[in-house]
Amino acid sequence: MQSNSTHSFHIPVMGLAYTIDTPIKVARFGISSVISIIEDNLVEKMRSYYYKVNNESYTPITNRKSDYRAKRITDYLNLVDRIVNQQIQTLKASSFEPESELTKYFEMLPDTKELKKIYNLMADLTDPEDIIQMEEWLKMQIRSGSIDVNIMTKLDKNNLDKVGNTIEDGSDAVAAMRGYINSNLRNSSVVLSAGMNPRLFSYMEKLNAFDADSCGSFEKKITIKVSDYRSALIQGKMLAKKGLWVSEFRIESGLNCGGHAFATDGYLIGPILEEFKINKQELTATLFEIYNQALKAKGNTGFEKAHPLKITVQGGIGTHEEDELLKKYYNVDSTGWGTPFLLVPEATTVDKPTLDLLSKAKEQDVALSKNSPLGVRFHYLKGTTGEKEKLDRIAKGKPGSPCTEKYLVSNTEFTTEPICTASRVYQKRKIEQLNQQGLPQDEYKKQMQEVLDKECLCIGLSNAAIKEYKVEPFKKLEAVNICPGPNIAYFTEIVSLQRMVDHIYGRTNIITHDSRPHMFIKELSLYINYWNEMLTESKTLIDKKKHTYIQNFHHNLLNGISYYRDLSVKLSGEMASIELKINKSLDAAEEQLSEMLSGYLSRVAIEA
Repeated sequence: MQSNSTHSFHIPVMGLAYTIDTPIKVARFGISSVISIIEDNLVEKMRSYYYKVNNESYTPITNRKSDYRAKRITDYLNLVDRIVNQQIQTLKASSFEPESELTKYFEMLPDTKELKKIYNLMADLTDPEDIIQMEEWLKMQIRSGSIDVNIMTKLDKNNLDKVGNTIEDGSDAVAAMRGYINSNLRNSSVVLSAGMNPRLFSYMEKLNAFDADSCGSFEKKITIKVSDYRSALIQGKMLAKKGLWVSEFRIESGLNCGGHAFATDGYLIGPILEEFKINKQELTATLFEIYNQALKAKGNTGFEKAHPLKITVQGGIGTHEEDELLKKYYNVDSTGWGTPFLLVPEATTVDKPTLDLLSKAKEQDVALSKNSPLGVRFHYLKGTTGEKEKLDRIAKGKPGSPCTEKYLVSNTEFTTEPICTASRVYQKRKIEQLNQQGLPQDEYKKQMQEVLDKECLCIGLSNAAIKEYKVEPFKKLEAVNICPGPNIAYFTEIVSLQRMVDHIYGRTNIITHDSRPHMFIKELSLYINYWNEMLTESKTLIDKKKHTYIQNFHHNLLNGISYYRDLSVKLSGEMASIELKINKSLDAAEEQLSEMLSGYLSRVAIEA
């Protein structure tokens, strides 16, 4: 069941800065996008900028005010909403001139939409009265894209009051949620990522903002980002038991995406989507029964039928053919196009030097690194000013960053209060510890590199907006890092919003690389590389549990390969071109896996 949204794609959250003001750039064209609201200092800097742009008086919300974090987020979201509403009114009051934003709104619509077909009929009208009536009717159909927000659920440190007591409902994620809830946003979603947070879920249960009205409609909806069906079922049930309905499960490729990579145990995106496709009705019915019972247990009126539940997907999509496959075969309601939009200044906020670096990036320039302080693998573009700053500090004998934002604090190895593993304090102590352990040289180098790899993301992922809009920097820290997906290697041009949208809908093609693999094959190769890392890192003697995991991972990859072979036979028409693109690659992948497994089994012994 396809979505009724204006467009059939959305722009996912990217970094902290890269989509921080994307709705202001694209929502008036009916395009939905997601803002990260976890970094309230960046939010405050964006408030200062856009109040001036919008000719409104700016009053700072300082950290001396109670609940300042939530208040900053609420006010910024209200400001964004206000600006978008003003843009929509301006659009409706304008004329259908060539190259105008009003014309662009309709020109960018997918050709399959009825509204686009009706718009195209206007060219055949000759009677002035008919043209005026048609124009007025078309203007009445204009809808803004959804202004959604993202909260990484695990970024939820406690915050203390002036006397050192933990602030009730004052943790990072909970305060961000409150900031969103108190905003004026309507028909909007909060996208929860990075897994379960019982404290946050319990806080959400106390709110009524996520309640459906008597017609089953929501002003604020819940979207959960998941990597597989099991995760969707578990999290969906957990929320349903609290009387909270998940309106959308946003499936993201474990490895073929930007930012943090939450790899599955070798389960590939194709089989995962197939499972959602087959079980969507059962999933909806299961969650609805639990949800309805929870509502009645609370003394509320239940519903006769389940609310809509969308299935969307993102991660590595790069061509119109791939987009069509996901929508037509897997019946997803929307596709997320992230990394390609980093090369669209009309949609995302990337400073000029980083933009140039992105446009020139090759496959080898994007690494699945260990740079994130969270200890989760992280796609990372080499050559950024952030990387140069990190290497310069190491060369000067002062590794680590000054930790001013403290959103990624998690380590208590040397301190009572959690600190960040990218911080100067942690790295100094960890290096001292390594120097005293008398480790074998190879192991010492390996562990030392893992310490030095860690890089400040709070500021590095925020600074593109700071530099682009020339607002006050974070403590004079100006380096930028960026986390595109591997897909960036195949997009080499800085393009307009309209050109990128035309590419998505198959009206043009901006990829010049003939060698670009299909998104399914690219993900498979990333998983094979990931699995090979596990094999390489395994010692000559490994425990049975790890051996079983390695074998299960291998088994799941082989099942994925078998699934893709069957899929290529099932597809017909335009989508049948996938068969030619993937079958040769599947044969090579299977052979590669066999060789890797043989080498591993001949090298290791399994503990009894």
